Amino acid sequence: MTQLLLVEDDRSISENLSLFLRSEGFDVTVAVGQAQAMDLLGSRRFDLALVDISLPDGNGFAVCAAVRAEAGIPVIFLTASGDEYSVVTGLDMGADDYISKPFRPRELVSRIRTVLRRAGKGQTLFRLRDLTVDTERGQIYKSGQEIFLSALEYRLLLVFLNHPRTILSRSRLLEEIWDAAGDYVNDNTLTVYIKRLRDKIEDDPQHPALIITVRGLGYRLGEEERP
Repeated sequence: MTQLLLVEDDRSISENLSLFLRSEGFDVTVAVGQAQAMDLLGSRRFDLALVDISLPDGNGFAVCAAVRAEAGIPVIFLTASGDEYSVVTGLDMGADDYISKPFRPRELVSRIRTVLRRAGKGQTLFRLRDLTVDTERGQIYKSGQEIFLSALEYRLLLVFLNHPRTILSRSRLLEEIWDAAGDYVNDNTLTVYIKRLRDKIEDDPQHPALIITVRGLGYRLGEEERP
């Protein structure tokens, strides 16, 4: 599981953000300030750090410098500062990205996964029963035979793979795949694409084991085998 260090002194933000990130499949450790972050970096292994610039006992720039020097992991700044100086200073110090508060949690998750992929730390190979998905090469194999998905079918499959323990509502799926679709996507279109995806990846599309319907709530991914 991807290990995140969240350095944030606002208790409300850290609690709500931690809950959301955990629901997205991340393991989150919270530090409330610079000193605690330094202690954690010396005793734990992390894959990425989310760092607020304004801290009660220092600042995020010092934490960023320590993260890069001691852990060598990616850093994303969380900042309420809209000034160019803060952004440029953070990037010059080696931060990989920044996002300004208030932000949409799903946008942050997207930024996290993008940074992890760039750093070679994101998961690129998924195995789900007899299905293998190599996101680095954009290839999908079923029982060793390559299968081909449309761009929207592929995007839909990636949404499920990236949320392995989450029940995804139809409205959430529509929101996730909207940017990948060249045409207007509505609720009826989603039904069609889920059927098409099942026809290609399921052994028995009438009794799906990979994309499972949760009656009244949405859909979830079947049991995944991690490589």
